[in-house]
Amino acid sequence: MSAFDQFITFLATRDLARTDEFYTRVLGLPLARDQGDCRIYRVSACAFIGFCERANASEARGVILTLVTDDVDAWYARLCAQGVVFEKPPTHNPRYGIYHCFLRDPNGYLIEIQRFDEPLSNGAINV
Repeated sequence: MSAFDQFITFLATRDLARTDEFYTRVLGLPLARDQGDCRIYRVSACAFIGFCERANASEARGVILTLVTDDVDAWYARLCAQGVVFEKPPTHNPRYGIYHCFLRDPNGYLIEIQRFDEPLSNGAINV
């Protein structure tokens, strides 16, 4: 059996148009598929995030969407220039060996932009 080919996380939203504006214009993620009441955005070569408009979408709790990049500071500056308000500016977290910042999307989902001090391997994880 082979490994999985792609990864998509789906989340609910009450306002798909506002969500689309944030993920395409502010974050610059390309729209990979428009399914009408659901839209899927490409985060990287094999990772996607999808939002489905649902009237009963509940409050965003316990979800952290982490976008990994080598240039946290450039993303912070780019998003600040667009008026994005951050909950936490870029900070080093020695406990987890990361450099990161936090903001929220229009749905209230917490977004973390981070860099690992030591990049994740593409192979198996030894525990």
